[in-house]
Amino acid sequence: MTTPDAFRLLVPVADSVTVRNTIAYAVDVATEAAADRPVELHVVDVASTRAVDPDAPEELAAASDLLTRVEAWVDEDTGGEQPSNFSLVTEVLGADQYLFSPGDYADVLLSYADEQDIDRIVLDSEYSPGGAGPMLRPLTIELARGDVAIEEAPVERRTERTVLTRAASLPKYLAVFAASYLFYMLLSSWKPIDVFTGFLTATLVAVLLAPVAFSDQPSFARVGKQTVRMAIYTPYLFKEIAVANLQIAYVVLHPDLPIDPEMVELEAAVWGDTAVTTLANSITLTPGTLTVSVTDRAFAIHSLTAGSRADLFDGGLERAVRFVFYGREAAAIATPRERGDDGGHSDG
Repeated sequence: MTTPDAFRLLVPVADSVTVRNTIAYAVDVATEAAADRPVELHVVDVASTRAVDPDAPEELAAASDLLTRVEAWVDEDTGGEQPSNFSLVTEVLGADQYLFSPGDYADVLLSYADEQDIDRIVLDSEYSPGGAGPMLRPLTIELARGDVAIEEAPVERRTERTVLTRAASLPKYLAVFAASYLFYMLLSSWKPIDVFTGFLTATLVAVLLAPVAFSDQPSFARVGKQTVRMAIYTPYLFKEIAVANLQIAYVVLHPDLPIDPEMVELEAAVWGDTAVTTLANSITLTPGTLTVSVTDRAFAIHSLTAGSRADLFDGGLERAVRFVFYGREAAAIATPRERGDDGGHSDG
């Protein structure tokens, strides 16, 4: 419950090297304002995971842990004696949504700011929820759509490092080595010399590429499950390709050539580079549809017939890809048509 006439400050946080100093700055601003009127400091962690994501329990627990640390920091910065008209509110947002782009995160923050009547948003200079790429500048631009004041906390930023300095763990080395060795051997004649040169080549690839091959630590248990589910998905994809081939063959052989080409947009409920790439390629492999471009979760797709568009928004491929990467629960998410996505389209 909010306090009437209070000054309300919103600080979105993620685990960064400057988050502690950002909280300290926000507390200074809040306590200074508390001299004149009630103050509410809202600290939120916008979740980068979804409730159906296999890693959701761990990531949501990490978000709660960060907010617990924030409470301790606020207590420390106020000397354990917060002003009577100062209150702290912490909350995890967005766990029930599909957040990909800075615009998605901005929508969550602006919605919360509107609900809570926030006066100012203070941003951490290293704010990067979920370990995503640099987000501050595009997020600031997106937040400018709202009516709330925006400020970057004046804390010292770390020296930017290139992607090549990312740490490589043993799982990363093993994953890159195994993938490289398997690919090499699939292209070889399996002679003893191939086994030896493949080992050397895979070792060299692992040493050079392991630090940059993954944005997160690979989980062999998760990859194993995904591999099994991919084996189930492959026959399904072949079936969809065969059916689509028959449909396109009918159109081509029909005397009237009943094509109806259009460009459509699909807001897919998939997340992560591999899943998005798999869905985009699956759509392209299915005759009648061609993925033209992908931005975050927005797919621009050229469709040749009304039937191919109907199949696309019925969501069979999307649901199957979710099953591969996130499991059975994710497969139950509503289809694009059920989510109200009619694929705002234009004539092609």
